[in-house]
Amino acid sequence: MASENRVNIDIFKSVTRAIAHSEDLDIMTNHLCQLLTAGLDIKGCAIFVLNAVTEELEILASFGLSAKYLTKGPLSTPRSINATFQGNPAVISDIGQKNHGLQYPDEARKEGIAAIASLPIIHLNEVIGVLRLYHYEPWKVSDQDLESLQILAGIIGLAMMYTRFHNTVHAIAEVLGHTFQVQLTSKAGKR
Repeated sequence: MASENRVNIDIFKSVTRAIAHSEDLDIMTNHLCQLLTAGLDIKGCAIFVLNAVTEELEILASFGLSAKYLTKGPLSTPRSINATFQGNPAVISDIGQKNHGLQYPDEARKEGIAAIASLPIIHLNEVIGVLRLYHYEPWKVSDQDLESLQILAGIIGLAMMYTRFHNTVHAIAEVLGHTFQVQLTSKAGKR
């Protein structure tokens, strides 16, 4: 379980391109999961959003994980790698060890997961989601990679908020455009 640097400039370029060329949040996050899984040579990746009401994580996108694993049960913030929800990254280098804070360790083992890196997705100092990377073998994430992954999670958070804002503005513009069009048409018909 040697520590090696896996996050390189090519991964940053791929993530940046995927974000820059997508207005659809679902497509963008699914593409990011695929890119990170392939670029890091890991088992899978998932991006979750935090439901502030239920305090549970909801899957936004994933790659490399089975539907059975993704639907194993609710991911509760106090029980599912809690350090992440305090704004700190957490790495479970080997889920075979005890006291790792994993909510569903048996399901992870059945899925073929040996290690998990869990990174908070933060926007304006609030955790809005989680980026999780799943490895098929024990994985000691280097300090440099952990820092790089935190930056990537921050970029994903910005992209998520920007995409939501962009789509909301376009939806409002469409409704307003349709409303003004109807009003202009009805006024023109009264003359």
